[in-house]
Amino acid sequence: MTLAARLTRSPLVHDPDRAAEALARFAAEPPEVRGLLAGAAGCSPFLAGLIGREADWLDAALALPPEEVLAGELARVRGLGSEALGPALRLAKGRVALLAALCDLGGAWTLEEVTGALTALADAAVHESLVALTADEIRRGKVPGAAPGDAAAACGMVALAMGKMGAGELNYSSDIDLICLFDDARFDVADLHEARASFIKVVRRMTALLSDLTDAGYVFRTDLRLRPDASVTPVCISMSAAESYYEAQGRTWERAAFIKARAAGGDLAAGGRFLSALTPFVWRRHLDFAAIQDAHDMRLRIRDHRGLHGPVTLEGHNLKLGQGGIREIEFFTQTRQLIAGGRDPDLRQRGTVAGLAALAAKGWVPGDVADELAGLYRAHREIEHRVQMVHDAQTHDLPVTPEGFDRLARMTGEGDTARFRARLLARLNRVAELTEGFFAPGEARDGPEMTDDMRAVTDRWRTYPALRSDRAMRIFRRLQPEILTRLARAASPSEALLQFDGFLKALPTGVQLFALFEANPQLIDLIVDICATAPGLASYLSRNAAVLDAVIGGSFFAPWPGGAALAALLAARLGTARDYEQMLDEARRWVKEWHFRIGVHHLRGLIDAAEAGRQYADLAGAALAALWPPCQEEFARKHGAPPGRGAVVVGMGSLGAERLNAASDLDLIVLYDDAGAEASDGPRPLAPRAYYARLTQAFITALSAPMAEGRLYEVDMRLRPSGRQGPVAVSLAAFRDYQMAEAWTWEHLALTRARPVAGPADLASEVEAIRREVLAAKAGGGTVLADIAEMRARIFAAKAPDGEWEAKIGPGRLQDIELLAQACALRTADPARRTEAQLRAGARAGLIAGRDEAALQAAYRFFWRLQAGGRLLTERPLDLEAVGEGGRSFLLRETGMETLAALSSELKAQVARTGEIVARGLGQDVVRA
Repeated sequence: MTLAARLTRSPLVHDPDRAAEALARFAAEPPEVRGLLAGAAGCSPFLAGLIGREADWLDAALALPPEEVLAGELARVRGLGSEALGPALRLAKGRVALLAALCDLGGAWTLEEVTGALTALADAAVHESLVALTADEIRRGKVPGAAPGDAAAACGMVALAMGKMGAGELNYSSDIDLICLFDDARFDVADLHEARASFIKVVRRMTALLSDLTDAGYVFRTDLRLRPDASVTPVCISMSAAESYYEAQGRTWERAAFIKARAAGGDLAAGGRFLSALTPFVWRRHLDFAAIQDAHDMRLRIRDHRGLHGPVTLEGHNLKLGQGGIREIEFFTQTRQLIAGGRDPDLRQRGTVAGLAALAAKGWVPGDVADELAGLYRAHREIEHRVQMVHDAQTHDLPVTPEGFDRLARMTGEGDTARFRARLLARLNRVAELTEGFFAPGEARDGPEMTDDMRAVTDRWRTYPALRSDRAMRIFRRLQPEILTRLARAASPSEALLQFDGFLKALPTGVQLFALFEANPQLIDLIVDICATAPGLASYLSRNAAVLDAVIGGSFFAPWPGGAALAALLAARLGTARDYEQMLDEARRWVKEWHFRIGVHHLRGLIDAAEAGRQYADLAGAALAALWPPCQEEFARKHGAPPGRGAVVVGMGSLGAERLNAASDLDLIVLYDDAGAEASDGPRPLAPRAYYARLTQAFITALSAPMAEGRLYEVDMRLRPSGRQGPVAVSLAAFRDYQMAEAWTWEHLALTRARPVAGPADLASEVEAIRREVLAAKAGGGTVLADIAEMRARIFAAKAPDGEWEAKIGPGRLQDIELLAQACALRTADPARRTEAQLRAGARAGLIAGRDEAALQAAYRFFWRLQAGGRLLTERPLDLEAVGEGGRSFLLRETGMETLAALSSELKAQVARTGEIVARGLGQDVVRA
């Protein structure tokens, strides 16, 4: 559709004489075209001049689709030499400026199409300038090792478009913000100085070509001040120098600037690689609420510098930087993107409107607020364009005279200036209302009255590592009264305060966490709850405070996804890592977040101990399944792909039975099938036995090595054939032979809970088939009961119960029940792995009486609740005096007891009753606890 046919509106005439002069050349045009031209010329001296100067071109353009007209102007400047390029670009700039203005004023293009057209011209101008000027340098022999064909990608130099140009949002008379870099990896070290000098010349000449005002006008005012340390660095620096700067010194405003960054000219591929390398700087792994304070401080500095404080007065108000202006909406959007974009790539949108839509879709901004701000943003930008169209001036200031407001109102098609002013003022105030509260920090309120003991605790807080910076102290001072108030509501305020003191003391840093609390006060309740109830979880949290990000990430309280979905989620996250080491750190961060979620859900009664045990096992299984493939791939880089059919990781013990607690380690074995292969086929081939042994060691290291993000899991391999004396990885055939001919009864018991958790599905099926075959073969062994009885005695002799609240070790406790359950599974050849199912198998086979099975099931639930709850509360042996009032209340809730005395009595009764049943089931005399 032609430009003339797409007009839907037109401005009103402000200066009739200028309008009449413009229309003299377009008498034959239809009324809607004449109305548009009259309004444009009658409101803007600049547009009147363009219409007169480009009348013939405009006459032809009106009969074409505006996109075709734009494409034609961009095509005219491609491939020109530097001498011809300047005049051609100036001609194109005038024509595209006229086209964009008419499409804007006439409603033929949306705001995004208008800004997109202006940005397309800027991209073409920058790229063609770099190519032409680099070609000049190559001809002069100034770029080391460069051939003429290298000019097409500017010999590795790139111009990064920043700000509105990067986002495709250039305003009508916008300057362009560029950062110019060169890929120093293309040059020998000895040639870097010469190459850099040449690139600096190119950038200076490009700036002059685009910015210098000639008789034909200018192309774009060019600003290079966003580069690293602009006051002391040249206009073009190496990518490695820039990357080093951002890693070491980059500030929040620079991170915000790179949200919109885009490679726009020169070597676009090199620019894309640089921006990818900068991702960790821009998009932090953790939710970054400290960015709010940074943005607020930046806003205040801008207002101070430009004198923009005070209530909104339309005369002379800065529509970009002033209160309620465009920058407020941009800061609002970018700050939220910085907060969460590191965790959610979908939020990494360059455009402001697109950013608001993404934030609303992910729940970071209410949908109605995002829609309203997007509408206000578009309205502000349209007014901004009209302010600039009057004289092609790079200004954002509203008029200061009544005549100026009359002109501006007419350009919007509004004949009533008073109504125009009222609507504009309402929009400015509404933007301020929607955005101001997000940035401005709250005022500290009075906290509760404190005793001398409480004051002694709080007085030492300023000496802790997390509060050593002034910035951390400023935020914490605002938080402290609220924290103390909520601690005072705990069942035992003094205990809760001391636990919070321990949490605070162990924090290595505080700014990010305190900013997170300030922006999300509900997290203070969670911290207080944890400190008052679960000192062990509080200790874990102080070492891994970043897990709190997950609480406000949107899905913390969603239904449990299950093991398979977890493995897929982790695999997808690992797929974004740049190398193997980052994969291991990402896995640690991810597992810690989910581990924390399980603990919080258990603590708050959203799940019971049995469900928590299953979820911890799901999480461990997902981590093993997702990490095993990249571990193999990393190992294969040196030694080739796994020889034969590969290997399976088998979960033993509690992992196999899908019943872990908050502090469980992982019992694993690795089984492989070399299928007769003699060696791997990599650069450094290994025989199968050595290959799988070293691969297993690499996997253990991946799980248990301390890294920047800590350990993932502690791993125990002692349940493999021959225990510590045996190889860490065993062939499938050797495993079967060992189990059939050499294994002790206790190893057959362990096999009752074995479960493949990672590796090829067909191999896992064979492992399961062997497990069942062995159980069937060993079910009728005449020495099984005697062996188990002897084993039970050795266990009790080796380790006594650890305190009066021990739920696991000792006669009549968890381990005793599990021993009998495994004996039932082995003697009946039942494939069940979970203790409850194994006990049912024993009852069905008549190995234990029905009433005894019911009693054991009840005892198992009781002991597991005490054990799982205790491991959540503390990393030490359970001491109900040490865990505090909140911890005691939690355990009483978990076990269904009213008092500690009742709990103690029930524990003793269950131990005695269970010990008798287990002894009877194993044909032994009763062993008293």
